[in-house]
Amino acid sequence: MAHKLKKGLVHVYTGDGKGKTTAAFGLAARAAGAGFDVCIYQFIKGMPYSENDVFKKIGNVTIEQCGRGCFIRGTPKAEDIKCAAKALEKARAAVRSGRYDLVVLDEVNVAMRMKLVKAADIISLMKGKPDSVELVLTGRYCPKNVLARADLVTEMKKVKHPYDKGVKARKGIEY
Repeated sequence: MAHKLKKGLVHVYTGDGKGKTTAAFGLAARAAGAGFDVCIYQFIKGMPYSENDVFKKIGNVTIEQCGRGCFIRGTPKAEDIKCAAKALEKARAAVRSGRYDLVVLDEVNVAMRMKLVKAADIISLMKGKPDSVELVLTGRYCPKNVLARADLVTEMKKVKHPYDKGVKARKGIEY
């Protein structure tokens, strides 16, 4: 297989502002349009998100949700930890497979914060990725040691958000 990238980088999209997943998925759409093979694993998420429907229709994009289908409030359950471990195992295999040019680990930063996966395991994945793979990590609360290893870090900063005025998440915009 001919790889499309000679030197894939590691991106982190983090911060308390809106747009981390949106940025990663925009990059995924761009890469898919350029003929790249893309793999997306959504840590924690299991509820329906509109963008997933689009990606499922694109032949060179694999997307999988690896959460239970509900928000995790408080202490994660054993099942949440099991789901995250399975997602990390799949992500590790995807990165190393040689099949994908771009791998997105959506909400993996939150998974680290909730101790569903260890930062050391994500750093190991970053260090061990083939040069031909671009890797994207999204979510709030990215640990400093992960940030330090990334090639590109974008922090979304909330200045104003409709949630603050009671506007609920809207289909097609927030999910």
